[in-house]
Amino acid sequence: MDSFMQCAIDEARTGATEGGIPIGSVIVHEGRIIGRGHNRRVQQGSAILHGEMDAFENAGRQPASVYANSVLYTTLSPCPMCTGAILLYGIPKVIIGENQTFQGEEDLLRSRGVDVEVLQDATCIALMKTFIDNNPALWHEDIGEDA
Repeated sequence: MDSFMQCAIDEARTGATEGGIPIGSVIVHEGRIIGRGHNRRVQQGSAILHGEMDAFENAGRQPASVYANSVLYTTLSPCPMCTGAILLYGIPKVIIGENQTFQGEEDLLRSRGVDVEVLQDATCIALMKTFIDNNPALWHEDIGEDA
């Protein structure tokens, strides 16, 4: 497995141990992680701290040229909010752990020229399936749906 996807999985597991939703993300620039994060909506009482958003927040302010030469790894297909951030900051490539439990805005990313790769990683799938089975109401809240 790619070491950067493993870091995103590690972030997802951290989120789960904190009582949150097991979604993790890392942003990689020139072979180095510049931002890492996990879904912290529950932990922080936040409306927006999805894994990708947390990774952007932890990357801090970066010149556009940094993001334009970065890859975002995420354990789950990005929702519309996270897709917007990916497009806003010009991330050219997104590597997704899985999209079986949730299909995000991959088509929008592709339509805007983003290279999208979906791994269908068994660990990512199992993390989300277990979480959704055990926490359906929280999951629906996270994706903006009524349970």
